[in-house]
Order: sequence, then C-alpha cells, then structure tokens
Amino acid sequence: MRNLIYPVPDPSFPFLGVHFTRMIRGGVEAGPNAVLALDREGYRRGSFRLRDAAAAAGYPGLWRFVFRHRRMAAYEWYRSWSRAEFCRSLQRLVPAVEPDDLVPGTAGVRAQAMRPDGRLVDDFHFVKGERILHVVNAPSPAATASLAIGERIVAEAAGMGG
Repeated sequence: MRNLIYPVPDPSFPFLGVHFTRMIRGGVEAGPNAVLALDREGYRRGSFRLRDAAAAAGYPGLWRFVFRHRRMAAYEWYRSWSRAEFCRSLQRLVPAVEPDDLVPGTAGVRAQAMRPDGRLVDDFHFVKGERILHVVNAPSPAATASLAIGERIVAEAAGMGG
C-alpha cells in the first residue's frame, strides 16, 4: 500500500469510519473505531477510570448524541470488540485483508467537543481568557500540525491585545 485509503463518508454519522494509514516507517495501521473513551488518557484497550466515565455519563449531550445515532453507536461498540467484524469493515476497502493479517495496535484518544444538544463541534473552537487562548477542539490529529491552523491561532492571539 502506497497511499491512504479512506471510505466515502456517511453524512448521517459524524465519524469517518475505518481507514488505512501508511506509517512513516512503512507499516500500515487500520482504524479507528468511534467508541466513547471511558478514561481521558486511556491508551490501552478497555481502559477505565470511574471519574471520567461518570463525567461522560452525566453529560446530557452524550445521551442526545447516542440516542440520535443509536444503531451506529451500538455497531461501533460491537466492532471495537469483534476482530471478525472489524476485518469485514476493512475488507470493504481492501478485500484481500484477512483476520490473521491484523495485529492489535495501540489505542488512541481523540478529543472531540460536543454541544449540550448532542451535536459535535466540527472545527477548532477558541476560548479566550485574560492573556490566554485555549484551543479546545482539535478534531483531526493531522490538522493540529497544519500551518494554516497555526496561522489562525496566531491571528486569534494577536487580536487579543496584550
């Protein structure tokens, strides 16, 4: 594989779906699944922290989101634990992939801001304080390295005065 392979986005669901990413050292990673992290810094499969899980469960926007996308949310959860189903999803993009080709990798946590009505914040969101600028939503890891985003942050900070 020489390129990234992405599915056609499903406009009814706000996540990308599984895809293939060529790594800098030549390997290929497949993923991700869109599953609620029950540990804000849980970089292992099944990571759980009661405080973080309770905070998520107490947020009304989460329940509105889950209700709105209940079938896809249930499927994503199932696929995250089923190697066979995860492989079937990958085979829609690359039919030659077999379950034995898959090696468990590391988990990642994607920060995603959500509004109280359950809608996701689609882009970077800035919160300004006194002499401080917080970037509180960075939905794409690739975008965090973008020069255009850096320029926008500089412009936002410059507009704050000093």
